[in-house]
Amino acid sequence: MPEQITNLLPDFVMPRFGLGSFLDIALMAFATYKLLGWVRQTRAWGVFKGIVILALIYLATILLGMYTTGWLISQIVPWAAIALVILFQPELRKALERLGKGRRIPFFITNPEEERVANSTHMIEEIILAASKMSKVRTGGLVVIEQGTVLSDVEATGIALDAVVTSQLLLSIFETTSPLHDGAVIVRENRAKAATCILPLTTAHLASELGTRHRAAVGVSETSDAYALVISEETGAISIAKDGKLYRNLSESETRNMLLANIRPAKPRKRRKKI
Repeated sequence: MPEQITNLLPDFVMPRFGLGSFLDIALMAFATYKLLGWVRQTRAWGVFKGIVILALIYLATILLGMYTTGWLISQIVPWAAIALVILFQPELRKALERLGKGRRIPFFITNPEEERVANSTHMIEEIILAASKMSKVRTGGLVVIEQGTVLSDVEATGIALDAVVTSQLLLSIFETTSPLHDGAVIVRENRAKAATCILPLTTAHLASELGTRHRAAVGVSETSDAYALVISEETGAISIAKDGKLYRNLSESETRNMLLANIRPAKPRKRRKKI
């Protein structure tokens, strides 16, 4: 090892390896793994890669004897900690707030199943909130919540969105003056994947007062395991289609109970890598 690198390493005595040392290494490895996983999900990932590149450049300057460049980088490094605190102030504040409220720090201890259930519940509440508001003003709407059967063929008939499901988004889509109000919104993995989607119509006999939206909702539920929520434009009534059956005139609480009891939390699907 070059003398320059050796001088950078602090003098220390190698401790005896025991149970404490093993737990120490395991804890640091686990914390580092979780920290890197959290960083990858935030805007800190780009900065982290920049720091790694800067460290590699600094190491190269030492090996190649580039003293001027190495000196310049060494002057920048002491200010890096202050810069990181300024750049990631919102993330640090959020983590401290969660810690102060007794919540677990997300990047240290996480439960994927609990997170999926929470995201699914939030998505359902947003859909119910939008349906309730649309029902009061009699705005028609059709939301299909995908389950096990992938509705990629139906999604292809609409306009791609890939947006987080919120009540404001659904209200803006189904507004009568919106160019996206016709057709259905497909929801997959808690995200609105597409709008204005064309669904297969059922051939089963339905009540004469039910229109195309209800026939489309029953049709998609006949060919898949999806849940289709319909808001009637004529009456404002909320209905849900499942397994070819239409549950009509549901109240807000009935709609919530039905969806929360039956919608499975979305699990991220494995993406096929393109060769």
